[in-house]
Amino acid sequence: MTGRPMSRRGLLEAALLAGPAAALAGCSADAAAVWRLRLATGAPGGPYNAFGKALAAQASPRLRIMPLSTSASVDNLRRLGDGSADLALAMADAAEDAVRGRAPFSRPTAVTALARVYVNYTHLVVPAHGPVRSVRDLAGRSVGTGATGSGGQVLAGRLLVVSGLTGERAVRQRPLGLADSLRALRTGTVDALIWAGGVPTPALSDLARELPLRFLPLDEQAAALRDTYGPVYTAVTLPAGVYGLTEPVGTIGVGNYLLARPQVPREAVRAVLRVVFDQWRPLLREVTAGARLEPRFAVATGDVPLHPGAVAYYRSVYG
Repeated sequence: MTGRPMSRRGLLEAALLAGPAAALAGCSADAAAVWRLRLATGAPGGPYNAFGKALAAQASPRLRIMPLSTSASVDNLRRLGDGSADLALAMADAAEDAVRGRAPFSRPTAVTALARVYVNYTHLVVPAHGPVRSVRDLAGRSVGTGATGSGGQVLAGRLLVVSGLTGERAVRQRPLGLADSLRALRTGTVDALIWAGGVPTPALSDLARELPLRFLPLDEQAAALRDTYGPVYTAVTLPAGVYGLTEPVGTIGVGNYLLARPQVPREAVRAVLRVVFDQWRPLLREVTAGARLEPRFAVATGDVPLHPGAVAYYRSVYG
């Protein structure tokens, strides 16, 4: 389990100690520099990819952001580690695994956080008229659990474990991304899909208009995940009205972090955060409806230290 969440002051102080490589990176920043940063996002058409394209479109002339299509969180974190990306989006649980060197990572990865930008809601979806009425009913059935290399696949695996769907009761996991999972659910190739994303997820809304869906409640699993893996998992609610729901459905929330290699210059990070906070409405519009980006939540990045440039940004703007 992770420790108690740090205060905002504690997060800022910890980030200032992030290491000499991070501290020196900002010292050479030229006031006239043009920063070209590769941003690892996700699959084309997905929320990370949409966020990355929106961020690139909103960036200033001095800040060139190049979105990279990837398999999402785990892939993105590995790219930060090997230097093939400068910035990345990743789910909080995968990011903390990377920092700690916990599976699926073989050793600790040097990554820093810029902000927690929004929260993913876990969707466990089955056809409304099918035989699956609860999580227990999934035993032995085929489930789309997220693309290989995605944070969603990590979350799905943990969700199945805390639900007791292992051993003789194990599901048949299908490593499918959202688009493939939706097609498989529509044709009956899978009995359920697990997806973590914004609310509403447009592709799920589209499917719900042609195929009645049931969203299984995950209140018990949210508590079990938190007890087992720490406060990175929270209890949230799919609100009535989305996807045709007539009443709220309890589920699991996981933050999404905007991350950077420690070597990214401080001034470049400050430039990125200026865009993120000045343009958060268009950035989140295609990702999660109704979400807001607030500094007191943005700095809550758990075990992932803030980049020194992020510390400087938050202190200069919010004190």
